[in-house]
Amino acid sequence: MPSQLSMNLATLRNGSSFAQMVDDCLRHGITAISPWRDQVAAVGLAEAANIVRSNGLRVTGLCRGGMFPAETAEGRQQAIDDNLRAIEEAATLGADCLVLVVGGLPGSSKDIGGARQMVADGIAAMLPAARATGVPLAIEPLHPMYAADRACVNTLDQALDIAAQLGEGVGVAIDVYHVWWDPNLAAAIARAGRDKRILAHHICDWLVPTTDMLLDRGMMGDGVIDLKAIRAMIEAAGYHGPQEVEIFSRDTWWKRPGDEVVATCVERLAVTF
Repeated sequence: MPSQLSMNLATLRNGSSFAQMVDDCLRHGITAISPWRDQVAAVGLAEAANIVRSNGLRVTGLCRGGMFPAETAEGRQQAIDDNLRAIEEAATLGADCLVLVVGGLPGSSKDIGGARQMVADGIAAMLPAARATGVPLAIEPLHPMYAADRACVNTLDQALDIAAQLGEGVGVAIDVYHVWWDPNLAAAIARAGRDKRILAHHICDWLVPTTDMLLDRGMMGDGVIDLKAIRAMIEAAGYHGPQEVEIFSRDTWWKRPGDEVVATCVERLAVTF
């Protein structure tokens, strides 16, 4: 069962170092990770890549690129430049994809359509570099509650529309926390499978009540998401890669030792799926 899991290292934000987080994963048989760029920067890209290689790890994704919309052309170019650096980091780590959290409305804008066009334009600008390095770009649609500040792409269909527009090298990351509510989810996942766009599958749970819309995600089985049903849809669509646990939990799981968190993830995978 651990071989079916990837650990997004956001789940282990308890103060552990990159090496300690890897050790916690390996101790429980998990050999796939998805680090965040700040975690890589803290240890240094070269050392992070060395830890990955020396332990035979699979990097299922690097989090994150994106944040394309900006009020000025200069701001939009700065975002593109940062994404080009992210592509190089992902390539150095041998990541399966670079996950894109695309960004929300720039400044005081109310033009969400214009923001989505900035997203498409930004991805188009970085796409030649991504193709040259062999790093696929995974657009991650976020729940509509983040439309203004984090991601103006909010459904899987919207992400797939951009991917279809841009072509080869662009796909999607399906995070259950963000898409479970979508009445068109089954059809959208099937579409993603037909187009061979599924690059990653992120799991956690939606708590009731949720006390913080960013930092109160649940451990699998503690909330209302039908994780088994969504996984069945994703596998029927042709994706059989690891399920990547990504839990933002400031007041619960981030306060616990990494070893305990990883052990719980492994246990929940066995009973939830």
